[in-house]
Formats: sequence, structure tokens, C-alpha cells
Amino acid sequence: MKILVVVDSINIEDSSGSKANVALIHNLQTSGFEVTVYHYTLKKINLPDVSCHAIREIKNSPTYFLSRAQRVITRNLKWNLMPFLEKKFGFSFTFFNDTRSIIKALRKMTFQPDLIITLSKGASFRPHYAVLKMPELHDKWMAYVHDPYPFHYYPRPYNWVEPGYDKKENFFRQVSEKAKYSGFPSQLLKEWMGSYFPDFLNTGVIIPHQNMSYAVQNSVFPSYFDGKKFNLLHAGNLMKQRSPEGLIEGFKLFLRLNPDAVKDARLLLLGPASYHTQMLEMYQKNSPEIYIYNGNVPFDEVYNLQKNASVNIILEAKSEISPFLPAKFPNCIEANKAILSLAPYYSETRRLLGNDYSFWAEADAVEKIAELIEKLYLMWKQNPENLLLNRNDLEEYVSGAYLKKVMTVYRKNPN
Repeated sequence: MKILVVVDSINIEDSSGSKANVALIHNLQTSGFEVTVYHYTLKKINLPDVSCHAIREIKNSPTYFLSRAQRVITRNLKWNLMPFLEKKFGFSFTFFNDTRSIIKALRKMTFQPDLIITLSKGASFRPHYAVLKMPELHDKWMAYVHDPYPFHYYPRPYNWVEPGYDKKENFFRQVSEKAKYSGFPSQLLKEWMGSYFPDFLNTGVIIPHQNMSYAVQNSVFPSYFDGKKFNLLHAGNLMKQRSPEGLIEGFKLFLRLNPDAVKDARLLLLGPASYHTQMLEMYQKNSPEIYIYNGNVPFDEVYNLQKNASVNIILEAKSEISPFLPAKFPNCIEANKAILSLAPYYSETRRLLGNDYSFWAEADAVEKIAELIEKLYLMWKQNPENLLLNRNDLEEYVSGAYLKKVMTVYRKNPN
């Protein structure tokens, strides 16, 4: 089968979404499909054994000049026109120019695919908008939905109403109706989006974020990491709604209850956390057992640390439900280390780990978190290999072999 992937970015350093996209592309290729990629990374990037085409930005169109004029006005006059423009048009001039650039590139394409998959990151969904404007491709189109959209369809506490929300909602309703297939990284997300756009329940297939082995270029540990310690690692973006306070307080309570562990235990928080800067600086100053880096860490470094940490932490927002499958989930599975899941009772991570998985708590359950860290620490003290995850079922679930099975079966019988 020939597969065309239209994707926002294949630069694994720019976001977890791009890492997930590249892993999916890689596993499609290694599963025996002929894959061609058109990407809007705006730089030349090649993936092994995959034909990659960098889409060029149109720079001679009205929307291009309007987008640049908008930026100049915002920068020089301090007038933010974005809310007004999005309320009127639904999207920015930049968005319209980007999607037209994608359409132009696809119309020049000579590759004849059997299936077209649109992948996006964050809240852009530019490839989806572009293919939506090309009816001739709809009978081959799989719209992959990585997160809820629009933002007012996020579960609390994430949800907020954007300017032009009604136009964004109409856009995604058309995606749900026009795409022959739809893909979701999690069962809960398919059900969640299907409650707003029922067509997704009929066309949707679950394609989890993929595991992809990387060759670590630099295996030297950074100065803040001692592989002989009991290291609990959270690597990833700490968004406004994803507060680490419960985790940190749980770790500190664990140390107070187990003073002998102070010499062994370390909590590492790596990743952007601008909404929590003041709190994190306070903890960093007063707690030498906690290392915090508020910023982007190279993926190569994070990947190596995940494989060598004692425990990998998946932290999600305090909520009634979390339909997301975190993009780092496959890497945590591959690392084969215990996962401390801090998530709602109804979450995709908890669903996959199973109801009988021991190391789960709500994100703000300080005493329970301290109790779980203590159990993990005592297991580590006895033998570090006690913390091996050893979940062959989940390794299979995020593997290329499972992806091939899903794609082959679903392609033959989508309903």
C-alpha cells in the first residue's frame, strides 16, 4: 500500500507532537508500506528510507503580505489584531497562507497514494484544513486527531473558548464528515470526540503513539544525573493545567518519612514550565534533592535519561477524565522502567496500564504519591531490577507490528 503523509513538522526537537509523528512515519515505513511525506517544517529534513518533501511557503500571495503586516502592527503599535481577525475569519492570515501553501504543493505531487494521512501538532491542524479543501482526496483520507479540537472541547481544566470558536467547530465537523477514515491515539479520545462529532465513531480507528528506537548520539550523562541514585524523572512540558506541586510535595513528604533516603533519592523535572516558574524556583532553592530545568532539553538527552532513570513519571492535569495518550508513553514503555502515573481515574494511561497497576494516583494526592514513592524506593533498595516494567503487551501495542496489523485489517474492512 502506498501512503502519503501530510504533516506539520518532522523536526523531533520542536515538540512531543513532532516526535510522535516521526515515530508513526517510521513504523509505517518499517511495516512495509511505501511512504511519502509532505511536511511544513519549513526546512529540509530527511527521514531514513522515506521520501520527504519540504513544502515551500507561498510568499507572493495576499494572505502572506497580510500576515506580515499584522505582525508589524503588533510589534510596532502593540495592537494585537489576532482575536478580532480570528473572530471574523476563524483563523489567522498566517494559517490561511500556510494551508494554501500545502494545497499548492499537493496539487503538484506526482505520487499516487492509496491512503492519505494528515498529521498535525498542537492546535494547528493545518494539513487537515488543506486536504479538506481538496475533495478529490477525500475517499483516500484518514484524518488523524491527536488531541481534542477546538479548545472548548477539551475536558476541564483545559477548556477555554477561542475567538472564532464557531468557525473552528464547523471546520472540524466537516473533517469528521468528509474524511473516509479517522485515526486517534487513544480509545478514550475517539469516544470523547465522537460525542461531539458522531461520524468519528463510525470512521475511527485507534492508532496509538508509536515506539521507535533511537540511536543515542551522546550517551554521557549530564552533570545533574547520577545513575547510581534512585532517580524519579518527569520529562515534558508542564503546562498551566499540569501542576507538579502535588508530585513535589509527595516527594518531600516521602523524604521526611524516610530520612535515610535523602542520600539516594532524586526528583528530576525537565521541560518548559513557564506557568510554574516562581513555585519551581522556590522548591529548587530549598530542596537540593530536586533538580529542575525550566526549558527545552534535547531529545537525545531525554531519551537516554528515560532509559536509565529508576522511575519515569507521567503527570497529567487534575481532572475528571484525561482522554489523551501522552506522546512520551511509548518511550516510557520502551525504557522498561516503572511508571508513576499521576492521572485522573478515567485516563487513557491508566486504562492501558490496567486497573490493577499499583503505581497510580491523582496528581494532587500528596500522601498517596509519597506512599507510592516509598514502595518504589524500597523495591529499588532491594534490587533495582525490581523496577523493570516488563509489559510485553504494551510493547506490542505501541510497536510497528501492531500498527501493520491495524492498518492492514482496517484498510480491508474500515467498518
